[in-house]
Amino acid sequence: MTNKTVSKVFQKLSTPLVADACLRLKVPYRVALSGIMPVVPKQKVAGQALPAKHYGSVDIFLEAMTTAHAGDILVIDNGCRKDEACIGDLTALEARASGLAALVVWGCHRDTADLLKIGFPVFSYGTCPSGPQRLDSREDNALSKIQFGSFEVTKEDFVFADDDGVVFVPSRHLEDVLPAAEAIWKTERRQAQAIKKGKTLRQQLRFDEYLAKRSIDPSYSFRRHLRERGGAIEE
Repeated sequence: MTNKTVSKVFQKLSTPLVADACLRLKVPYRVALSGIMPVVPKQKVAGQALPAKHYGSVDIFLEAMTTAHAGDILVIDNGCRKDEACIGDLTALEARASGLAALVVWGCHRDTADLLKIGFPVFSYGTCPSGPQRLDSREDNALSKIQFGSFEVTKEDFVFADDDGVVFVPSRHLEDVLPAAEAIWKTERRQAQAIKKGKTLRQQLRFDEYLAKRSIDPSYSFRRHLRERGGAIEE
């Protein structure tokens, strides 16, 4: 699936819906550690991962951009360092000029005021006024495989990011994951409308029936109950 197609579908979805769809389909998704936030709130982006590991110099990002496709998302491994910012306004402007959809950083940013004016989607773990004071040795796979928390990200991953966080999904599963996420969205919208009209979620999901069955069979789980009734609360 193309960046343009996935991005268009994702505009009416969310990272929680994508994660729920992966859970339902047993697709091996990964979630960025809690705390990552968009510099500009209410931004929603999706695109192929363009990985880059930072070693103290911006040249690694410029090199990554030379191979970028329109709509890719630059995913940066800076080891979640809090003593330096690895991107700022110039990197964001260059990313936009290169046709990228966003920057997702396992680390910090700076130039917040300028980034707010620019409006380009940047997701990071916070701010730091200082740039790098180091220049480490570069590894051979710096532009193909990086760490993001406890897991790896490669060019085979798709990135979904919004106010709730960032989710990484293998590209080969998108044709299954996106329709499942959309189906969950439709179910939850129907449930929400029903609650507004006076029919509680407990009534919709026949919660009393679930409690009765669980009292007889303690192994009868709520998730099993939901699956049997097409619910979409937990998966």
